[in-house]
Amino acid sequence: MYDITTLKNGLRIVSLNMPAMKSISIGIWVAAGGRFENKSNNGISHLLEHLVFKGTKNRTVRRIKEDIEGIGGSLNAFTSEEYTCYLAKVTGKHLSLAVDVLSDMILYPLLNERDLKKEKIVICEEIRMYHDLPMQYVHELLQELLWPNQPLGMNLTGTEETVNSITRADLLRFKQKYYNPANIVISVCGDVNNKVLIKEVEKRFSKMPKATKNSFPGSGTIQRKPGFDFYFKETEQTHLCLGLPVFGRSHPDRYVLTLLNVILGGNMSSRLFQEVREKRGLAYDIHSSLSRYKETGAFVVSAGVENKQVFQTISVIMKVLNKIKKDRVSLAEFKRAKDFCTGQLLMALESTSHHMSWMGEQLISQAKVKTQAQVLKAIEQVAREDLLRVADRIFKNKTLNLAVIGPTKEKTIKKIKGGLEF
Repeated sequence: MYDITTLKNGLRIVSLNMPAMKSISIGIWVAAGGRFENKSNNGISHLLEHLVFKGTKNRTVRRIKEDIEGIGGSLNAFTSEEYTCYLAKVTGKHLSLAVDVLSDMILYPLLNERDLKKEKIVICEEIRMYHDLPMQYVHELLQELLWPNQPLGMNLTGTEETVNSITRADLLRFKQKYYNPANIVISVCGDVNNKVLIKEVEKRFSKMPKATKNSFPGSGTIQRKPGFDFYFKETEQTHLCLGLPVFGRSHPDRYVLTLLNVILGGNMSSRLFQEVREKRGLAYDIHSSLSRYKETGAFVVSAGVENKQVFQTISVIMKVLNKIKKDRVSLAEFKRAKDFCTGQLLMALESTSHHMSWMGEQLISQAKVKTQAQVLKAIEQVAREDLLRVADRIFKNKTLNLAVIGPTKEKTIKKIKGGLEF
């Protein structure tokens, strides 16, 4: 189903032809992100991602955008913990131009001092903005609890101190080390001819010399007692994140965890949404989510609640989590969760951009690409008993973490700490 090609220098290409589509989505994935950083250069991956848009040896900052937007396309990028992705979406006939623009950005960015100085100011404003948004900042506090004193616990944008300390020489060294063929995957989906794609990529990337694939240290976190961070702030609403560490993205139980997340807080018919919002009106927004990394991850419950209802809301959340550890879910609820997962997957993969991400993320992080049929089969094979087993494994007192932003009083804090129990 997927065409996967490895060039002589180690760069990998994955593509899928979707004949009914007029568009193509292309992503250049680089194994460079937050986990490849340290305390002194925290934020360098994100800073580099910003700067490659500021001009290359062949294009000005304006021309980079005009070349793609001038043909009706879109151009973007994002940085995550384990990779950075530069992506474009254009009509199929403009494949060559899209490859040329993205490769130009990857291979020949100017990274000049003037742009570096300006972009540091922009990113520092971004950092301040997130700190002013409790519903965003509370996730950062939770990350620090889950993975203390290591890259996973640090903010992807860095701190104002680390961002301002990064030099052009630092950026050049980081780019030379990580932006190499062994660390690059090019993913393309839509109206694409694989042979033409390979020629276009070879024309631009084949001169890159072979290199060694880089790695990052494991999380190595062993939590022995609950973690708490109560950040006092006079807000109109209290924001909380309750999180527990889970296994990595390739673990045999990953699809069990997916279903568990759907049942607990993955949609509006989930248990948390029904119990916290619909039945009690304690929160406008309440949901659960999963963060997945190579060898670790997190199950997170997020909510924004009325300041006086923090303890009651957390108590209800804990009651819901405890129940799924003890009682087997009904067949009807189990079937709904499976149908939701499969339906969401099938609908997402109708989009060239989502399918491109599906292929690229798997190949860059796991060195292989599962087909949708393989994933659907794995979801179908999950049994109700698996949910009990996995819930019992991950919902433990000693690995519980709670981050709260709001005007929480000391009396309430003591009550919360004493009331959290599996």
